[in-house]
Amino acid sequence: MTTYAHRTLLLALSVATVATTVTAAAPVARADAPGTNGPALTWRPCAGPGGLSGQECAQLPVPLDYRDPDGPQLGLAVTRVRSERPAARRGTLLVIPGGPGGSGVRQLKTKGPALRKAMAGAYDLVSFDPRGVGGSTRAGCALDAADRHLVTLRSWPAPDGGIDGNVARSRRIAEACRHHGGAVLRSFSTANEVRDIDRLRRALGEEKLSAWATSYGTYAGAVYAQKYPRHTDRWVLESIDDPDPSRVGRGWLANMAVGADDRFPDFAAWAADPARESAGLRLARRPEDVRPLFLALAAKLDRDPKESGTPGVPLTGNRLRQALQNALHSDSLFAEVGRLVQQAQDPAAVPVLPDAVAGPLPDEDAAVMMATVCNDVRWPASVPAHRRAVTADRVRHPLTAGMPVNITPCGFWKAPAERPTRITADGPSNILMVQNRRDPYTPYSGALKARRALGDRARLVTLEHGGHGAYLANGTACGDRTVNAFLTTGRRPQTDTRCTG
Repeated sequence: MTTYAHRTLLLALSVATVATTVTAAAPVARADAPGTNGPALTWRPCAGPGGLSGQECAQLPVPLDYRDPDGPQLGLAVTRVRSERPAARRGTLLVIPGGPGGSGVRQLKTKGPALRKAMAGAYDLVSFDPRGVGGSTRAGCALDAADRHLVTLRSWPAPDGGIDGNVARSRRIAEACRHHGGAVLRSFSTANEVRDIDRLRRALGEEKLSAWATSYGTYAGAVYAQKYPRHTDRWVLESIDDPDPSRVGRGWLANMAVGADDRFPDFAAWAADPARESAGLRLARRPEDVRPLFLALAAKLDRDPKESGTPGVPLTGNRLRQALQNALHSDSLFAEVGRLVQQAQDPAAVPVLPDAVAGPLPDEDAAVMMATVCNDVRWPASVPAHRRAVTADRVRHPLTAGMPVNITPCGFWKAPAERPTRITADGPSNILMVQNRRDPYTPYSGALKARRALGDRARLVTLEHGGHGAYLANGTACGDRTVNAFLTTGRRPQTDTRCTG
């Protein structure tokens, strides 16, 4: 989940007001086409560079509020790549993106070539941008730029562990989103994403879908399988977190403290490897020395931030911690944070901040990241309880310094209109779970809770590997083969299993 984050609609909003918020790339049709299973899709070649040969794009109309299906409509950007071997085609494989805030259209462009090769014509490949993302209808909160930095959207406590600044900012952000986001922002939720997926299924004319869901998308995928079990074929949930309905979103964020601890030894081994010496990136002689070095440096930057190459954005302890969180995603990012540590230690160096921590996010991106998890479930708002939780978590998990359990704008959000879905073992046994052992964002402990919830519906493939993303990404060849075999032949391990290479 670059990790981490997820409904009452304001029904009185008029159609004209909703239209001012729509930023979809094409006009949104209002009615279902006669004689079809769902709304009409007009496919066109995708605009812009990249993508696969023959990739097409369209706009799917969806109700702002499914309780008023003929009322105001939003538009979802959808994309497909048809099977190149019609005789081998067995259906449609839906790519469900992570996030919240991930673009399925972009994911299919980047992963499409590898996925098409792996599927060998067995599927049409389809994906979409959820509400609030990419080419779909968007909404913003008109947040100040200072509140849209990743280190402020994520509630990193003050250097002394204080949270007063986080409380004030969280109230301010929630109020801005309530005032500016309107009914469109309130519609960004897992429940609506699941309804949108089923509307897409009907528009495609499919009785069943197969799916590959990643990160936050695994929760949306699990809820879909719970709500629409007879419309699921072969279902892959990859990089999974705890689906406990009382802690949706909040539990995922809290679990990141454990995930960072699970993953950090991989970075420490890399940073102490003599192979780093020639590039000037070896941080310590022994892996066990990297953690105290990093913590001491972050504490020093708490006391005395260092000017960076980005004007007005100093390297603080929290920016260093956030840079580490980002880099734990993949071994390929270790050099980025290793270089930042070296520059922070060198009195003559000017640290070059990674893009993700150097500037503010676009307002609409920040809005969808928060709104989806805030609209899914009620979050606690007790300031004293959060203060106690942060104090304890900073001791247990100093790498994340209390951020994962700190107060967020969700604590001051309008109460959700619906209760989260409880994931159970009721339904067909057609789910394959794939999970890295040392995932920093969706840790293994959360995946085990999802596995218990799904019961005999699922089989879990554990990859003895680190990083976030376990299929066609940071996983293993063994894991990729297992997923490919399941999707193309239906063959699934008879019991939970693990891949060591």
